[in-house]
Amino acid sequence: MCQAEFELAWAAIKQLKRPLSDQEKLLVYSFYKQATQGDCNIPAPPDSDVKAKAKWEAWDVNKGMSKTDTVKVYIAKVEQLKKKEAD
Repeated sequence: MCQAEFELAWAAIKQLKRPLSDQEKLLVYSFYKQATQGDCNIPAPPDSDVKAKAKWEAWDVNKGMSKTDTVKVYIAKVEQLKKKEAD
């Protein structure tokens, strides 16, 4: 898997016509952040900021995952979402 494939998957996710569920959005977001920025390196937001807290938690779960592995998982997830849309 290479950077070009990752960028194509990133572009493809924006082209999906079916809206993603909140869980799907969090998964895609978490893998994107891990692949582009590495381990979550910001403090957890307050519990009162539900959206930010959910995003932080989703990203933090991937801590320690290598960029290569994360890129592979991200591309696979996007492909899965594209197939789901085609069904």
